[in-house]
Amino acid sequence: MEIYFATGNLHKLAEANSILSEFGVLLKPAPSQKIEIQSDSLEEIARYAAEAAYRSLGSPLVVEDSGLFVESLNGFPGPYSSYVYKTIGCGGILRLLEDKCNRAARFECVVVYAGGDSLRSFVGVANGSIAESPRGSGGFGFDPIFVCEGCGGRTFSELRPSEKSAVSHRGRAFRALGEWISRSGREHTLK
Repeated sequence: MEIYFATGNLHKLAEANSILSEFGVLLKPAPSQKIEIQSDSLEEIARYAAEAAYRSLGSPLVVEDSGLFVESLNGFPGPYSSYVYKTIGCGGILRLLEDKCNRAARFECVVVYAGGDSLRSFVGVANGSIAESPRGSGGFGFDPIFVCEGCGGRTFSELRPSEKSAVSHRGRAFRALGEWISRSGREHTLK
């Protein structure tokens, strides 16, 4: 089964496909780019983008939006994580936390499926904390500084891809999508 994925991030595409393969689902890059609005809500951003992409493409598709929410920074960078990563990176987040004792953080992911009359959201959360310094060579984005609960003190970048997928926000959201497609059938995929 194939579904379009409106993303320009090839790391996200590869990660999502590795998760969905167990459900027999293959995501293909959508020929149109994801349209993003500015909002403090990941779900609002993803739902708007999914509706716009579906209107443009006319085929079932998914859109994903995710963010890193740092407790002592009042949830920053949150839905602005991509921009913040591009501008100040992991080092910038670490500098913002230099005088903070509370390093608690969470990654959130919202995957939205759009097709026919259906607009469905699937949410995944990974709780953890921000490391004192970047560690590991795997993953992408803020993975080198995010220590996930239950991972023995390792950052996402220090985990094997299969380990990360089992506990990550994106893994949880895409698995929920895969389970829904498995339950509801092929009508949600490309013809």
